[in-house]
Amino acid sequence: MARVKLEQVRKVYEDGKPYVAVHGIDLEVEDGEFVVLVGPSGCGKSTTLRMIAGLEPVTSGTLWIGDRVVTDMAPKDRDIAMVFQNYALYPHMSVYDNLAFALKLRKQPKAEIDTRVKQAADILGLREVLDRTPKQLSGGQRQRVAVGRAIVRQPQVFLFDEPLSNLDAKLRVQTRREISKLHRDLNATMIYVTHDQVEAMTMGDRIVVMNAGHVQQIDTPLALYNRPANKFVAGFIGSPAMNFVPGTLTGDHEAKFQSDDGAIVLGMAGAASKTLAAYLGKQVIMGVRPEHLAMAERSASDTAGDTVRVRLDAVEPMGNEIVLHGRAGANDLTARVAPRQVPEPGDEVALQIDLSQLHFFDPSAQHAIGREPEVPH
Repeated sequence: MARVKLEQVRKVYEDGKPYVAVHGIDLEVEDGEFVVLVGPSGCGKSTTLRMIAGLEPVTSGTLWIGDRVVTDMAPKDRDIAMVFQNYALYPHMSVYDNLAFALKLRKQPKAEIDTRVKQAADILGLREVLDRTPKQLSGGQRQRVAVGRAIVRQPQVFLFDEPLSNLDAKLRVQTRREISKLHRDLNATMIYVTHDQVEAMTMGDRIVVMNAGHVQQIDTPLALYNRPANKFVAGFIGSPAMNFVPGTLTGDHEAKFQSDDGAIVLGMAGAASKTLAAYLGKQVIMGVRPEHLAMAERSASDTAGDTVRVRLDAVEPMGNEIVLHGRAGANDLTARVAPRQVPEPGDEVALQIDLSQLHFFDPSAQHAIGREPEVPH
């Protein structure tokens, strides 16, 4: 296996009006690391992967695989294997022949081909279907065959371009576990593209969050979740998404946050007020994740400094939790609460906010400000 390094790699499409798809990405994927590129459609993640594969030419910058500069190298010479969203299997060939095809093109010895194909089939649980054609397989089995074709090549780097998008929810969960186990078993360098932040959080050693061709943050899943660098990352990572409330920081010795409409007023601890001192009297955006709101005790006071009254628009009982959607004044709020009691849409409830888990963002630059929320142990 090998490391992959991108240095100021940029992609511009010149057809008609020039369009910058990737704005100078810097990234180093260590040997044996599983890195996920995640972001909304059009953010540049698949374009970046295709430049690594050699399927898209690099406009500027330098790309290494191992110790070789491969910026202008043909895809076949990069020693990579790519798994696409569509399985791209040969419909007239058996599973065995689909797995063996690339090795036959390279004129590998027949015994070597047989050994590699059967090893890949054992790893992926395909031994029983080697004589079947793709139309006789389920969607999950077809995806495993596509992964198996990559395994038999024994490449330096595996590249995955949204490989689970065509699977149903249950199969996606099962297959992402299989790919994660495959990474551990092979100790392979893998770069994986997805728009699904749940896939990114559950699979990646590190995650590269992209938006509009720019890298927003590169970090471990929990660091992204607990310490987002900006409002985009905070809102993209996590489901349901983080709540955002525009308002102002006020006060002298002890800061308070007040929403623009005055419906939410939160007292801040002394330590928090010190780190936010530069923003006192200024506009900020407060962020809080749904799980950091809880149903307040009946004795809780609305003036306690951490409680807000919310008129519910929708209630989603999930069994292990209840997701509440409502409004506090003009502010939309979502909460994930324990299923002890199930309120009704239209009810007004008191929600208690964990003040130690508040995030604050600059409304202009969108970067995170103030004290980093505590990371749960």
